Amino acid sequence: MSFGFLTRRFFVWLGLAMAAPVTAGEVWIAPERLELTGWGSRAQIVVSTTENGRHIDLTRAVECSLELVGPPVVTVDDRRCVTAVADGSATLVASVRGVRREIPVVVKGVSAPPPVDFEQDVQPILTRFGCNAGTCHGKQRGQNGFQLSLLGFDAGFDYDALTKEGRGRRAFSPVPDQSLLLLKPVNAVPHGGGKRLEPGSPPFEVLRRWLADGAPRRAPRASTVQRIAVEPTQVVLSRKGQHQLRVTATYADGSTRDVTALTAFQSSDAVLVAVDERGLMTAGQILGDAAVMARYQGLIAVCTVVTPHPDPAPEELYASLPVHNAIDAAVWRRLRQLGITPSAAAEEHTVLRRLYLDLIGRGPTAEEARQYLEDGAPDKRTKLIDRLLHDPEYAEHWANKWTDLLRPNPYRVGIKATLNYDAWIREAFRRNLPYDQFVRELLTAQGSTFRHGATTLYRDRRSPDEITTLVSQLFLGIRLECAKCHHHPFEVYGQDDFYSFAAYFAQLGRKGTGLSPPISGSEEFLFAAGKGSVTHPLTGAVMTPRPLFGSAPALEGVEDPRVALAAWMTSPENPYFAKSIANRVWADLMGRGLVEPVDDLRATNPPSNPELLDVLANELRSHGFDLKQLVRFIASSYVYGLSSLPNERNAADQRSFSRHYRQRLRAEVLFDTVCQVAGYEPEFDAMPPGSRAKELWTARIPSLFLDAFSRQDPNQDPPCERATEPTIVQALHLMNSETLMQQVMAEQGRAARLAASDLTPKQIVEELYLSVFARFPTEEEATAALSYFPTDGSNRRTAVEDLMWALVNTAEFVFED
Repeated sequence: MSFGFLTRRFFVWLGLAMAAPVTAGEVWIAPERLELTGWGSRAQIVVSTTENGRHIDLTRAVECSLELVGPPVVTVDDRRCVTAVADGSATLVASVRGVRREIPVVVKGVSAPPPVDFEQDVQPILTRFGCNAGTCHGKQRGQNGFQLSLLGFDAGFDYDALTKEGRGRRAFSPVPDQSLLLLKPVNAVPHGGGKRLEPGSPPFEVLRRWLADGAPRRAPRASTVQRIAVEPTQVVLSRKGQHQLRVTATYADGSTRDVTALTAFQSSDAVLVAVDERGLMTAGQILGDAAVMARYQGLIAVCTVVTPHPDPAPEELYASLPVHNAIDAAVWRRLRQLGITPSAAAEEHTVLRRLYLDLIGRGPTAEEARQYLEDGAPDKRTKLIDRLLHDPEYAEHWANKWTDLLRPNPYRVGIKATLNYDAWIREAFRRNLPYDQFVRELLTAQGSTFRHGATTLYRDRRSPDEITTLVSQLFLGIRLECAKCHHHPFEVYGQDDFYSFAAYFAQLGRKGTGLSPPISGSEEFLFAAGKGSVTHPLTGAVMTPRPLFGSAPALEGVEDPRVALAAWMTSPENPYFAKSIANRVWADLMGRGLVEPVDDLRATNPPSNPELLDVLANELRSHGFDLKQLVRFIASSYVYGLSSLPNERNAADQRSFSRHYRQRLRAEVLFDTVCQVAGYEPEFDAMPPGSRAKELWTARIPSLFLDAFSRQDPNQDPPCERATEPTIVQALHLMNSETLMQQVMAEQGRAARLAASDLTPKQIVEELYLSVFARFPTEEEATAALSYFPTDGSNRRTAVEDLMWALVNTAEFVFED
């Protein structure tokens, strides 16, 4: 079969789809030169161009052809993957859209192949075909008696498992073809994982040659991969558009290798952009962006993919959008890139209620709503934001959010320690303690759990590894839990990083009776002991304290290593510190984070708007980590005041903030607002009269309402998780709760007072709508509400109670619009 015939096998339907006339853009062909070593070594050719700002992959298009000039040293498949078959030199001539490029090809090591190295050649095959995945032999206890390290993080363990266990049947070098390493993947003998390899394929032959060479641990002059790169790094695709990725590994000796065929690919959102096992990306129908991860030998590279609207919006539309601050400018630029247009501005009563709920954790009273709506001053929103930020309820509301993240299980640490911890957190927000100082005081806390509440952080989390996962995830947005046992599958961190970081907490001393759940009422003292260490679980080496990246202050002369860690973590040069908290605050105010989940910042989970996250982080740093100023900055933006109602171009947008995203009210916020509407002061155990739900210091204080609406549960892990979706239980509770009935029908409640007042039914309806929705009723709503009131004035109170209960049970009340 001629080489020309092989190179002309392609996907005809895809080629026809790509054959539109060129309107703009240069043609790129990569790589510029090919050097392949050994039979079966492969390299991916990628041909692309741009049209109307979109990337077009021409690799398999009809108009793209590859011809070999010279001896047949390589073959090319229908996906333009080049495979070495003979030693020698030749030239690949690529022709596409009138562009002709020559790619020199050099093949060596086919007749005398280089030795196969276990780490460099064998382990990538095991990873690529899923042998060491968590669903197969990489699970905690392996599969059918055969265990590999997850994703190949421990080469020594894997080598011993293959060559020294299983009575020599897995890797039998005297007769390689009888090794289970070859028989199982081709299904020559029963294999639970099914057929993974084809006999005679390049990966199969690499394994066979390794066995025939005696299954060596390391080959002579074998190098170690240092980094990988993916091409391209950024792509703009049309709907259903495709683009091929190419991955190159660079080794310690300076050599490079195309490792696309052995790379594992994964998309952060397969609905937006899917990727197959060979790196071909396919955009979906939804507008947005996603990250496609390429992972090889524990190293990661990322390609960012954007799918914009097929019909760009007029440029003058974006130029005319209001810009209140840098947030708006960053959002408009992102929407322009996606071709999405923002929703209209929300009605002023919607923004009014939104500000009250977000900033102080309750809706406005009828009087507050009326005063704002009737105020004609152009700067009334700015004045309202400043007033709410200085309201004492601001500190209680935002402290309540942080108690979710920091509050311990009272059954573990004791009631008094829990109370002191809660008091310390609330006092920090009352003083508007700068966030970096807040974190430093937590990280370096010493003293009695009965006198210094911040020490309770270390009473609940006791071992260095427990503290490490909490601190890194909460204050840096870096999830290190995976790296505790193996190399993180989606990050650069491994066990060395985890236990070096944990070593900062090794010298934390404790004096007291410790924990004795479920009753742990004793006092405990925490101090810098000056001794203690963390050892690596595999090597047994004593780990030296080291940050996850960058450099921390030296430990010489430092009594407490946590001081050096706190200085590194809160440094303005630490990009994760400011971005992590900025993302949390943005999520609280805007309904979702720029990064989701909010505590999972990594290259393979990029922010939906990187520029905006930088803007928020810079704002925080430039104002001395003042969280109140960051809240003011976000609430003052035009974007914050957008309507939640979608338009034709942004209905599918869930990440770019072209509209406000509706969210169910937090349990405490909903309860406090219900009580305010009903004019009822609840009574809580272990709390003074008049206390609000957001002031509760422990979840052990009973409340069926708060439980129904998913308040924090300290018995869960993690305790900060809350269900945000509405449930049948919640709907039934609002309709049938005996407590809610008592609030609405209370003798001193709002309904009773309104019914007994001199107000007309129309005025009562207006008062209820203002207190529940922060707006006046529409004419239709007023007519329907007035029909509940008897004309003779009898049963007026019943009408008021029924109307109040009906309004409280609406989605407009339960959700922040």
